[in-house]
Amino acid sequence: MATRFEGQVVLVTGGNSGLGLEAARAFAAEGAEVVISGRDRAKLDAAVAGVGSKATGIVADVSRLQDIASLMRKVAGSKGRIDVLFANAGIARFAPIESVSEADWDGLMGTNLKGLYFTVQQALPLMRRGGAIVLNASLAARKGVSNASLYSASKAAIRSLGRSLGAELVDRGIRVNVVSPGPIDTPIFETFATGADEVAATKRQWAGDNPMKRFGTPAEVAHAVLFLASAEASYITGSELPVDGGAASF
Repeated sequence: MATRFEGQVVLVTGGNSGLGLEAARAFAAEGAEVVISGRDRAKLDAAVAGVGSKATGIVADVSRLQDIASLMRKVAGSKGRIDVLFANAGIARFAPIESVSEADWDGLMGTNLKGLYFTVQQALPLMRRGGAIVLNASLAARKGVSNASLYSASKAAIRSLGRSLGAELVDRGIRVNVVSPGPIDTPIFETFATGADEVAATKRQWAGDNPMKRFGTPAEVAHAVLFLASAEASYITGSELPVDGGAASF
């Protein structure tokens, strides 16, 4: 078994489900001490139990700066440092522009963009040279998706942050990269549609439109995240790695 992260401390925000949970499992399997944050205590406890003895859970809502500060204090107190940050926490809302309210905007951007930005900011004092940050964006940052203007804008901003923060932190020896999943079979996909029949029909259409004619798996995204966070990617920063079956390319 690979042990690329033996002895390292990895923080995964939004790690209590979906892509974050799969990445947390993968980091722990390769030797890392994994700190998982999430908003829901019950889901967080279940996630920690599923990851195993290498995992610790801390309740935090990254849309609240006081929660981010508390999260970092607890990580500092229990682990002393962060070697890898996977800034993954995010929400999805899909609606035509006429239906988007100021509350919708503030809620989504508060988690996806503000939360991610200040998570990175507050994690930096705990990081040292050789550290790695991976930001979770989306194929939606590259392609127009009907009824997804709000979500797509947040993910495009994350892609931009990957470049800007990569440039800003390179002299500190901290790499910043972006993973951009395409259609992945996780519960968040069900926010695109309502009802089991509509969800199934939408999945069939999306799979048919994908060059590989299928959805990706959370494990395939986790493999990409671990690569970007590992020493194998030591000469890579400011980059984006699409995990989308070729959807962004052709």
